[in-house]
Amino acid sequence: MANGREIKTKIKSVQNTRKVTRALEMVSASKIRKAQDRMKASRPYARAMKQVIGHLAQANSEYQHPFLVERTEIKRVGYVIVSSDRGLAGGLNNNLFRKLLGELRQWQDKGAEVDMVTIGQKASAFFRRIKVGMLASVTHLGDRPQLEQLVGVVKVMLDAYESGKVDRVYLVYNEFVNTMTQRAAFDQLLPLPVSDTQVSQDTQATQVNRHDWDYIYEPDAATVLEHVLKRYVESLVYQAVLENVASEPAARMVAMKSASDNATTLIGDLQLVYNKARQAAITQEISEIVGGAAAV
Repeated sequence: MANGREIKTKIKSVQNTRKVTRALEMVSASKIRKAQDRMKASRPYARAMKQVIGHLAQANSEYQHPFLVERTEIKRVGYVIVSSDRGLAGGLNNNLFRKLLGELRQWQDKGAEVDMVTIGQKASAFFRRIKVGMLASVTHLGDRPQLEQLVGVVKVMLDAYESGKVDRVYLVYNEFVNTMTQRAAFDQLLPLPVSDTQVSQDTQATQVNRHDWDYIYEPDAATVLEHVLKRYVESLVYQAVLENVASEPAARMVAMKSASDNATTLIGDLQLVYNKARQAAITQEISEIVGGAAAV
């Protein structure tokens, strides 16, 4: 059994750690509301964009934009991965990466290669260690990410798709469900599905069937679709970043609360061990005094 001084030192160390975890828990709790408000304010626009693009994808148009054309053979897959810049968020990033690694293995088993762009320091550091093509990355977006910070990495993936280097593009991020739950989400960005498209709206789903008519484009279909489809992809990536920003403080708050509770339990256990050690030391001293008196 360790002596009383060692146990007291360990108790002090755990108490200091608990102060840090409680501070991080309170800081994360203060950030959750603002992050959720920004994320919820952006959701209606992202849903409206999905509806508009769903109609465009199902219209019977003579012009087919490259983003709307499904390629028969998939030789290379692109991923846009959204993660946090900081750690101490429980399994938020690790769960996403673990699920994504399973997807990557499936593509590699089919003979397809993988390219990716990363948003966030954690994804950039993690995927540079594995054998995938890293096209671009952006980090340190802060608590208020701006669309201008994302345009560069999005354009890199769009250019790769348009040039034929990538045959399919997926968006990977943590979807905010509630404070206790964040779900790893995998959305197909490109190509837009040419079959029936469903747009989720909370508990309802809007079914967009293929139309026998088309829109009137001004000045022409190529110019309009080129602009609208790129804005559509940018809006989805930006919404994914906001979802991830809202998920990060929620996951960190839960993780830090769990760490604080565990520290409290550990301090109680160590205090009990310390009391036993102190009692044993006192008993031993009394025994020595009694033994010495008897010898005299």
